[in-house]
Amino acid sequence: MTDYAGLAAAMPAPHNEASHGCEGLAKAIYPDVTETINEICARYPKRNLPAGAMVTRFSPSPTGFLHIGNVFGALTDERLAHQSGGVFILRIEDTDSKREVPGGVGLIIDNLKEFGISFDECATEGGDVGAYGPYRQSRRAAIYQAFAKEYVRRGLAYPCFCSEETLASMRDAQKAAKANPGYHGGYAACRGLTPAEAEAKVREGLPFVIRFRSCGDPSRTAEVRDLIKGTLRMPENDQDFVMLKSDGTPTYHFGHVIDDTLMGTTHVVRGDEWLATLPYHIQMFDAFGLRRPEYAHTATVDKRDGASKRKISKRKDPEAKLTYYLEAGFPIPSITEYVMTLLNSDYEEWRRANPGSPHTDFPFALSKMGVSGPLFDLGKLRDVSKDVIAGMGAGELTDLTLAWAARYDPKFHALASGDPAYLSRILSIGRGGPKPRKDLAAYSEVGPYAVYFYDEAYVPAPDPDYPACLDSGTLKALLTGFLEGYESSDDQAAWFGKVKEAGARLGFAPDTGSYKATPESYLGSVSDVSMALRLAVTGRKNSPDLWEVMRVMGAGRVARRISMAMEIRSAKL
Repeated sequence: MTDYAGLAAAMPAPHNEASHGCEGLAKAIYPDVTETINEICARYPKRNLPAGAMVTRFSPSPTGFLHIGNVFGALTDERLAHQSGGVFILRIEDTDSKREVPGGVGLIIDNLKEFGISFDECATEGGDVGAYGPYRQSRRAAIYQAFAKEYVRRGLAYPCFCSEETLASMRDAQKAAKANPGYHGGYAACRGLTPAEAEAKVREGLPFVIRFRSCGDPSRTAEVRDLIKGTLRMPENDQDFVMLKSDGTPTYHFGHVIDDTLMGTTHVVRGDEWLATLPYHIQMFDAFGLRRPEYAHTATVDKRDGASKRKISKRKDPEAKLTYYLEAGFPIPSITEYVMTLLNSDYEEWRRANPGSPHTDFPFALSKMGVSGPLFDLGKLRDVSKDVIAGMGAGELTDLTLAWAARYDPKFHALASGDPAYLSRILSIGRGGPKPRKDLAAYSEVGPYAVYFYDEAYVPAPDPDYPACLDSGTLKALLTGFLEGYESSDDQAAWFGKVKEAGARLGFAPDTGSYKATPESYLGSVSDVSMALRLAVTGRKNSPDLWEVMRVMGAGRVARRISMAMEIRSAKL
C-alpha cells in the first residue's frame, strides 16, 4: 500500500509541457478547494494488518436491484478478505442520482445480510461504519475535487468544453475516416488549449468536464497481471476519458482509483466488462504515482439457452434477481453452497470430504476460478438445497419454514403456526440417519408436502385410484378390519403385522414373494393392501413411510380419514 506521506511531492514529474502555467487554471476551476491531497491522505492512514491480509470492496449502485452475479462477486470479495484476516468494505457508488431508488442502500445491505454476507466497513442508512469513509461516493465530492485539482495543476488533466453537438460531429468524422472512435489525438479539440485559453473559458462560465490527459500510444503494449486470467497484454490507452462530469461527480474510472487508494484496497474483483478500460485505470494509478491494487476479472454467470449459453439476464430470467430465492424459500446456506461450487472448481470434492464443516473452512483461491463463465443451473441448485434441508433437524426446519411463511405464505402460516410441534413431527419423518429423505428443496415446498396432515386443509380425492383387485365391498372390509386392530402406539413391526393380517383375512398374500410365486392363489399382494391404506389416509400414492405418517397423525385423525374414504367409496356405488 502507498505510503501517503508527501504523496504530492512524490508524484512523478509532468509528462509533457502542458503543466506549465496550469496553477492558475487549477485555481480557476476549483477556487474553493483549499485542502491538499496530503492533508486528505493524512485522514486515511495505512492499515495495520497482518502480512498477506487483503482489503476488498463490494461497490454496487443503490438501484434497489441485486442479482445472483452480485452474490457471486460479493462472496468472492468476502472470502478473500476474511480468509486472509483482512477487511471487507461496502462502498456505494451513488453518483448517478437518476438511477437511485429511495432506500436503495438499505435494500442492498438487507439483501446481502439475508444472504449471509456482512461487511467490516460500510455505508448504512444511518451513517458510516468504519474509519475510511465516507463510504458513499456522493459524499466524497471534496476529495475528488482536491485530487482533480492536483491532476490539472500538474497537467495530467484538463477541462473539456466540447458540446454534445461537437462530440457528435467528431464521431461522424471518425466514422467517415474509419478512425478509432473516441476523444484522442487530433480529435481531442480541447487538449490543445493553452492553460490561459482554458482558464479564460472557465472564467467565462462555459460548462466543462475534466478529462485525463493520456500519454499512451496504442501501438505499444501495456502488460498487467490478472489474478484469474494471468498476464494480459493490451494496447496502451490513448483516450482522454472523462474523470469528472460537468456536475462534478466522478466517473467510475476516476472514482475507484481515488477511493481504492485512500481505503487501502489491495484486491479489486470485478466483471469482465471492465477489461476494456483496464488500460485507463493503469494509466491513472501510474500517472499519479499510486500503487495499483491487484485485479481479478471474473467471467459472467451464464445459463443454458437451448443448445447455446448466454449471460443470465435480469430481464429474461426470474432467477437472476436475489428476491426470487427469498420468495421461493431457498435456504441461504443452499445459495452459498451452490455459489461456492461456481466459484472454485474443487469445492464439491472438498465438501464430500468435509460434510459437516462450514464453507468458511474451505481454502478459497482466485487461481481456482474459471476463465470462462460459470454455468448457472437451477436444477443443480435444487439438488444442493435438498442436501442442505435434509441435513437440518426437524425443529430448525420448522422454525425456518414458519418464519418464511409468515412473510411469503400467510395461508400456510395460519394453518401451521398454531401447533409448531405438530409440524416438527411431520418434518421429522424420514429425517436423520445415514440416508435421510430429500423431498424438499425450499421452504415453499413444505406446505404442499405437509398439507394432507391437516384436516382443515385436507381435500380427499373424489375417486382415488385404488388397486383394481379391490372392489368397494372388499375395500370397506379391508379398511374396517385394519381400523379395528390399529393402535397408534404399535411399533413398525407390529403395525405391519396388522396390515398383513387385515389383508390375509380377505385373501391377500402376506408378502410379494408368495404372490409372485402363485398369483392365482390370492386376491392380491400385501402391497395392494398398503396402497389402499395410503390412499385412504393421505389421498396420495406417494408419501413418506406410512407407519410414521399414521403415528404422527394419531389414531383419531387416522380413523377419520379412513371413515371419510369409505364414505366417498360408498357414495360412488
